[in-house]
Amino acid sequence: MGLPVRKSKVAPPPACPLTESLALLRGAWAPNVIWCLSGEPRRFGELRHDIPRISARVLSARLRELESRGLVTRRVLATSPPSAEYALTGMGRELLPAIRALASVGQKLIDGWSARPPAAVPRKPRGGAGSATAKPK
Repeated sequence: MGLPVRKSKVAPPPACPLTESLALLRGAWAPNVIWCLSGEPRRFGELRHDIPRISARVLSARLRELESRGLVTRRVLATSPPSAEYALTGMGRELLPAIRALASVGQKLIDGWSARPPAAVPRKPRGGAGSATAKPK
C-alpha cells in the first residue's frame, strides 16, 4: 500500500497569461473556425463548406467550446427550418493577429520546404559478388 498524498502548504503559482491565451485555441480546428468567422458571421453549413475536411460532429463541438469560452456568439435565425449564425466576439477578434502571425510563419516553413531539393535516398546493394545477398555458387 502506498503512502498517503499530503496537501501542499504552498499556494499555487499565478496563472500564466501565455498558457491562458493558448488554452483559448486548444482543440483541433479551433483556429480554423476563428479564421473563417473573421470575415463575417457564418451559418453551420457555410462553415462546413469553408473547412471541407472537418466533420459535422467536430465542428459542432468546436463551436460549442468557442461559445462557452466567450469567443463566438450564436444567434438563432427565425427561418424554417431553424438555423443559427455564428460570429466572433470582441475577444475572438483579439486572437486574429496571433492566428495571422502563426499562419505567416507556417507559410514561410512551407515555402522553405518546397524550395529545398529532395533528400537523396540511399541505394540498397543489388546483391553483387561482395554483398550479403549474393547467391552462393
